[in-house]
Amino acid sequence: MSSENADPAGLVIGVGASAGVAEREVLGLIRAALAEAALPAGAVRQLATVEARALEPGLLGAARAFGVPLVGHPAARLAAVPVPTPSPAVHAATGTPSVAEAAALLGGGELLVAKRKSARSTVAVATLPDLRHHGDAEVRHQRGLVDLAVNVRTGTPPSWLREALVASLADLAAYPDQGAARAAVAARHARPTAEVLLTAGAAEAFVLLARTLRPRHAVVVHPQFTEPEAALGDAGIAVHRVLLRPEDGFVLDVRAVPEQADLVVVGNPTNPTSVLHPAAGLATLARPGRTLVVDEAFMDTVPGERESLAAVRDLPGRVVVLRSLTKTWGLAGLRIGYVLGPPALIAELAGAQPLWPVSTPALVAAELCSGAGALAEAAAVAEELAEHRAHLLARLAELPAVRVHGTAAASFLLVEVAGAAGLRERLRAAGYAVRRGDTFPGLGPDWLRVAVRDPRTTDAFVTALGRLLD
Repeated sequence: MSSENADPAGLVIGVGASAGVAEREVLGLIRAALAEAALPAGAVRQLATVEARALEPGLLGAARAFGVPLVGHPAARLAAVPVPTPSPAVHAATGTPSVAEAAALLGGGELLVAKRKSARSTVAVATLPDLRHHGDAEVRHQRGLVDLAVNVRTGTPPSWLREALVASLADLAAYPDQGAARAAVAARHARPTAEVLLTAGAAEAFVLLARTLRPRHAVVVHPQFTEPEAALGDAGIAVHRVLLRPEDGFVLDVRAVPEQADLVVVGNPTNPTSVLHPAAGLATLARPGRTLVVDEAFMDTVPGERESLAAVRDLPGRVVVLRSLTKTWGLAGLRIGYVLGPPALIAELAGAQPLWPVSTPALVAAELCSGAGALAEAAAVAEELAEHRAHLLARLAELPAVRVHGTAAASFLLVEVAGAAGLRERLRAAGYAVRRGDTFPGLGPDWLRVAVRDPRTTDAFVTALGRLLD
């Protein structure tokens, strides 16, 4: 595997050990494993082991030598991780059939070095996905690329919105007043204004939730947008993952969500898989004592916004829906989104915001994009997008090396192709930027996310892709 996948995201070293193992033995085995795969020691971000060994002096010393934390995971969590070399003897001793490989893979990365043994320790090396890598990184430092990495509609904002934003600059001397924008969003979803919180993009909402909620068992359904897990981690909250599988079409079986989960985060339609989960199924995840967070940032790209929970108010527990104006209206740089949820929770989240958290131009956008004219335009855009997505799917089907799993419903596709990391670089050289998939937990180095564009752009891209695959 190339350092492109290892270095930016970092490495996690899974370590198993007998009680009393010497620090020198562990360090020697780790360094040998890194050298075997030509991986730099400076890329190590974490050592991980089973919880019962988290205070072992030899492991703590090895972590200190690398200047990284030693993380202990419950045996039950490690036991749920598929590994290439499970051991009945390890299972009998620790409660999990693997420690080193399972601890390395628990983060959702790719196994680079399978289990290696010494007299009293075992190690394995995997990538640690960079949860803060997003599509904009693919185009930030190279101009002139055809952007298939960022899922923002091209040719936006539309002229009527741009003109209104320019006009709003005349009011910058006054402090922002959320009243009209909040009322417009509430009316758009047939909710009281007390159930609406305006935010500086949907990403801010994840931070507010992480800082406000104190879940005992937080679950994030992956692969999906990584900011929810990153925000929870920053708040010191352990995250349990439910990993959806390509062979199942990345469809969520709600039975996979642990009953004890008191916070569940799921995207719909999900980024990066583009899969739209049935609203009825998601609704069954709501229950007393649980906060269900549904990220609907891409719901306005779905014709009719079918399967949305934005207007549903009678479910048990606390159901929170997040929305963004970024994708359809081209407002990534303006930062405007909103949260829909129970009044008490909305008030609590608002209390965690700074004063005047949303700018006057962003409030103008929220108000106008919630109006009847804008909604009609967004509906027409979603219908056209569906046609363009069907064209992209048909063209990709001409390439035997490319696979799309599940039924896509949003403004992008997740594709599987062998050697995607190198292919991505060759596409850049050919003038196309696509989003790497290996930073999404549950995906590996053979995945790319591709934005849906107009047929002319699609045809040129698929032609270039076909040449590179020949």
